[in-house]
Amino acid sequence: MKAALLHGLHRPSNGCQKRILYGKVQEEVYVKQPPGFIDPNFPDRVYNLDKALYGLHQAPRARYETLSKHLLENGFTRGAIEQTLFKWKDEKDTIMVQIYVDDIIFGSTNPRLCKEFEEVMRSKFEMSSMGEMKFFLGLQVDQSESGILIHQEKYVKEILTKFKMADSHPVKTPVEVRHCLTPDVDGESVDQHLYRSMIGSLMYLTASRPDIMFAVCLCARFQANPKLSHLSAVKRILRYLRYKPKLGLWYPKTDLFDLVAYSDSDYGGCNLDRKSTSGGCQFLGNRLVSWKCKKQSTVSQSTAKAEYIVATLCCSQVRWIHHQMLDYGITFHEKPILCDNTAVPHITKNPVQHSKTKHIEIKHHFIRDCVEKKHIQIVEVKTDKQTADIFTKAFDSTRFAQLVEMLGMINFQ
Repeated sequence: MKAALLHGLHRPSNGCQKRILYGKVQEEVYVKQPPGFIDPNFPDRVYNLDKALYGLHQAPRARYETLSKHLLENGFTRGAIEQTLFKWKDEKDTIMVQIYVDDIIFGSTNPRLCKEFEEVMRSKFEMSSMGEMKFFLGLQVDQSESGILIHQEKYVKEILTKFKMADSHPVKTPVEVRHCLTPDVDGESVDQHLYRSMIGSLMYLTASRPDIMFAVCLCARFQANPKLSHLSAVKRILRYLRYKPKLGLWYPKTDLFDLVAYSDSDYGGCNLDRKSTSGGCQFLGNRLVSWKCKKQSTVSQSTAKAEYIVATLCCSQVRWIHHQMLDYGITFHEKPILCDNTAVPHITKNPVQHSKTKHIEIKHHFIRDCVEKKHIQIVEVKTDKQTADIFTKAFDSTRFAQLVEMLGMINFQ
C-alpha cells in the first residue's frame, strides 16, 4: 500500500454533538431528575432513557453500534480481528478508518478518499476535521515524507513543571546501575498522594518513552508505603527526562514489515520477593510497535525457567500482533523470537519432562505448541544484541544509549 498521511475527526466541544454521542439504548435504563431541573408537578418521577447519555455505562457500546452501522451502510467492511478498524478499497486505492471512542484516525492512498470520507461522516454526525493528525490521546505526531515521529515533548515539560523538576540537574540514565531499591522499612515516609501522582504521570509517558519503562515499573512497586529513597529514585527519572526531553519513536516509511520479537528476563531481580522481571518488545521491520516490563507472578527456580516464562508471554503477544495485522492485509511467514538464553530453544523443542522443566506450570508450555506448528521460531541471540535488556535491568550511560538507539528512538529538534 502506498504511504499516506494520517488524518483525524473528532466530536466538537461546543455542545453541538448529535447521534454519535447518543446511540440508542437497548436496555431499560432510568435516571433521576437532575438537581435544579426537577418537575414541580411530578418530583418523584424518573426518566426512561431512549438514547445513551454521555458517561452512561452503555454509552460507548451504543456509540460504536451507531457509528459502525453508518460505516457499513456506506460500503466499509469491519476488521475480522480488530473490530474498531473499518476499511474500503477498490482496485487501486484503500482507505482505513480506526475508531477510538468518539475520535477517528483515517488514512488513504488517495487524498480524494479522505475528502469523501469526511463528507460521509458529516452527512449524519456533527464532527469537525482536524486535518493532518498532530495530536492523538496525548501523543504528538509529526509526519513527514520520510516517516512518522511519535513523542510527548509537551507532556514532559508539563510534568517537569508540575513536580518542580524543570530546573533539576540532568542525568544520563533513569535509574542507577546498582539501585538496590528495597522496602526500606526504617526509611523516612513521604506523601503517598504525591508519590502515586508522579508514578501515574510517568506511566502515561511510557506510551512513547519505552526508555523509562523499567525504571517506572521498578518505582511503582513501592506505592503502598513510599519512602524517601523511593522518591529519590522517581526524581531521578524526572532528571533523566530533563536530560532527554525531546526523545521519540521513529517510524520510517520503508517496505520492511518483518515481525521480530525480543524476550529477556532478569532472574530474581526483585529485591522484595526475588521474583524475576520479564521484558519484551516487538518490531515491524525496524519499527517498535509493542513493549512490556512486568514482574513475574511466581518465583523462578532457575534462569532457564525465568527466560522460558517470558518467551511464552512474548509468544502470545507475537500471535496477537500476527492476527491483528491480517486485517491490514499483511501476513508473516517467519516470526522469530530472539532470546539470549541457550536453554530456551531446547526446552521448546523437547517435550520430555526433566529437571529444568518439571516445575514449570502447564500454561507456560503454550510456546511448545506454537513452535511445533511453526507459528513462531525461537532464535538465540547474543546478549549485546538483546534489545529487550532495557526492560529488565539498569545499565551505565554507554550501554543504555545503545539500547535506546536499538529501540528506534531518536532525539529530535
